[in-house]
Amino acid sequence: MKAFFSKLSQAFMLPIALLPAAGIMLGIGGSFTNQSMVSAYGLESILGEGTFLNSFLQILTATGDIVFANLPLMFAIALAIGFAKAEKGAAALAAVMAFLIMNVAIATTVSVLGLVDPETGMFMLGDLEFEGLLTSTLGIENTFSMGVFGGIIAGAITAVLHNRYYNVKLPDYLGFFGGARFVPIVASFAALFYGIALVFIWPFLGAGLSAIGNGLGDLTAAGYGWVASLIFGLVERSLIPMGLHHVFYLPLWQTSVGGEYLIAGETVYGTQNAFFASLAAGDFSQFPSTNFMTGKYPFMMFGLPAAAFAMYKTADPENKKQAGGLLFSVGFTAFLTGITEPIEFTFLFLAPSLYYFFHVPMAGLSFMLMDLLNVKVGMTFSGGFIDFTLFGILPGVTGVDNNWFMIVVVGVLIMAPAYYFVFKWYIEKYDLATPGRGGAAVKTVSKEEFNEMKETSSDQMADSIIEALGGADNIDYVDACITRLRVTVKDGSKVKDNEYWTTKLNAMGLVKDGTSIQAIYGAKAADYKLQINDKLSK
Repeated sequence: MKAFFSKLSQAFMLPIALLPAAGIMLGIGGSFTNQSMVSAYGLESILGEGTFLNSFLQILTATGDIVFANLPLMFAIALAIGFAKAEKGAAALAAVMAFLIMNVAIATTVSVLGLVDPETGMFMLGDLEFEGLLTSTLGIENTFSMGVFGGIIAGAITAVLHNRYYNVKLPDYLGFFGGARFVPIVASFAALFYGIALVFIWPFLGAGLSAIGNGLGDLTAAGYGWVASLIFGLVERSLIPMGLHHVFYLPLWQTSVGGEYLIAGETVYGTQNAFFASLAAGDFSQFPSTNFMTGKYPFMMFGLPAAAFAMYKTADPENKKQAGGLLFSVGFTAFLTGITEPIEFTFLFLAPSLYYFFHVPMAGLSFMLMDLLNVKVGMTFSGGFIDFTLFGILPGVTGVDNNWFMIVVVGVLIMAPAYYFVFKWYIEKYDLATPGRGGAAVKTVSKEEFNEMKETSSDQMADSIIEALGGADNIDYVDACITRLRVTVKDGSKVKDNEYWTTKLNAMGLVKDGTSIQAIYGAKAADYKLQINDKLSK
């Protein structure tokens, strides 16, 4: 089950990786076409309605918005690709067809059976009415508003059918339709039938999911939204070492589990969708402080960089220069982009208690404080300075009461001092071998060594990783997310231990659970995945 959810988490990362580009378009376009900001800074002559820049920025906003509007289709494709054993292109095409046919089957069944109330326009099943259930998807009118769950259903069923039939052999007279060509056919017919079935099943499932989101909304309305935020922060950070955090937060960001909102006359599900719909509309009145995003900023931008500084301060004097370069890099990465796993795994394997009994509670505290202080800043995938500027500062100067400055206040006055002093005390008290301390290696090379190795090191590293995984014959599947090389092997006992990976292969850590392997390499993970798969295919 752990291996399954790890692969599911990785599949989810493919569409999530598209969000930063779309979010930047929305952030810039939405902020600089807001008339309140234009008027406040006297920019009507260059950014006012009818100007060239205003027209271009409106186009920019629309192009960013279209990505978020079609995330369900992207999730269908990503899930099929992520779980397909081979012929991934055929799986992706089959997922697209399945998603379209599923929605057409729903819409046509609703129309043929007359399940739309002519007076209210709501979906009816017997005597029950379901508000906000009908929507338009890719030009298909009166299909169900299922959010990314619709894409997950189509993608998951397609992946199962693909792995069952991608190598099927048909009689000679039907041979052209065999193998991978058979997958879109069987996936399409399957989508027809489960699309019809969803007409009678989804309204009740959707109502149950909405009830969860409405429960969070009720907590917020009653003044207890901070409880939900606190719990979210604790659980989300606790799942980081296992790589399952995407599975946890995605439903809250993208589906009715995260609430239902009416923004600019449209029903929107999930707090991330609510944020970007609000950004596009220039109206943040319906975007809540219990949003499961804002809490990341204080500890990612201020807390973890302060922890890196504490590690630098406690390094041995002769190693301070080298350790400073490494620790500045991982600290600055956390501050700028919100990619925190390089610094988190630096101390996770040295001191798990420091991670789970200090860092995790501080993350929960960060989410709780942002909720209590009514801070409303969204993000694409993580809480770094880039997202903070685009989705906190820029919307804030347009007159939106998002209280973005409280992120800085909490970060500087609470997170940074707490992380610095606790880490410094813990490292010195328990004599942790953090980078450059107590004989711990600092991974640096001379200029001559670098010039000698740079042409061959990457290729040799791929070979070394394959060997450390037990050889090519022991590898079933290789993929990567933003910071992790994710591998499924046949025999986990053949995989080298964490110390080997960190000392010999420059990894920041290894998570090993049976046949599910995760090697933390930061931004290099994606490159290693490509090189390893290229070698395995030869």
